[in-house]
Amino acid sequence: MIPFWQKLQSSLSAGLGLLLGLLLVVPMLAVVLRGLGVDWGQLASPQLLAAIGLSFLTTGLATLCIFVLGTPIAYFLARRSFPFKRALTALIELPIILPPTVAGLALLLALGRRGLFGASLEALGVSLPFTTAAVVIAQVFVAAPFYIRAAQTGFQSVPLSVEEAARMDGASNQQVFWRVTFPLAANSVLTGLSLSWARSLGEFGATLMFAGNITGRTQTMTLFIYNAFESNLGAAIAASLILISLGFLTILISHRLAGPNSQPDLF
Repeated sequence: MIPFWQKLQSSLSAGLGLLLGLLLVVPMLAVVLRGLGVDWGQLASPQLLAAIGLSFLTTGLATLCIFVLGTPIAYFLARRSFPFKRALTALIELPIILPPTVAGLALLLALGRRGLFGASLEALGVSLPFTTAAVVIAQVFVAAPFYIRAAQTGFQSVPLSVEEAARMDGASNQQVFWRVTFPLAANSVLTGLSLSWARSLGEFGATLMFAGNITGRTQTMTLFIYNAFESNLGAAIAASLILISLGFLTILISHRLAGPNSQPDLF
């Protein structure tokens, strides 16, 4: 017979777990339910279409930049040991938990007209703040750590003996990486890219501070929702449903790529 205090503890744990589950699910469910009565013709508005187009353009460019620039970093961290490696890894991953306003301020102080590299960029005729390029930079800044962490994990999972065997067969370092290491770590790489893309799509604070909120140039879907919240709630809900759907699909894809044992698979 189960003691009373164990039953009480189990019931309390289940109740708290249910409460947290409701807190996580109910807000998104509320958006979906409100979206059922939304006039979806609002999706044809030029401002929203511009925001959707800009979001897909900038997130695509950001994901490409993250892959090209982040892959060498991830492989280096996976295969090399050096002093202060943990400190460097912490700095690279810091944007994951950095408040968005701090991220935006940091970008302004580094790349703004009066920033650390502002004078050098101005001498080259380059002005980044409040441009589409600034949107891409902000997205790369906040999303790259997701890719680097996932790709690093994938590269670490590839046994060194496999790489050494390929080298003994005459393969160059580049051939070993692209024909052996990368294919074996591909699922982790794709998982990191999908999560980075989703994080870029949802970026708001750093973009607002560093790139502004200019229709057709820097106004992404998240900034459109911010603007439309007071003036056109229906359009804000419709755009929110698009982002929720894309985020949900991204999570499903990342779970699928992570392998059959990572999550219970019922469908």
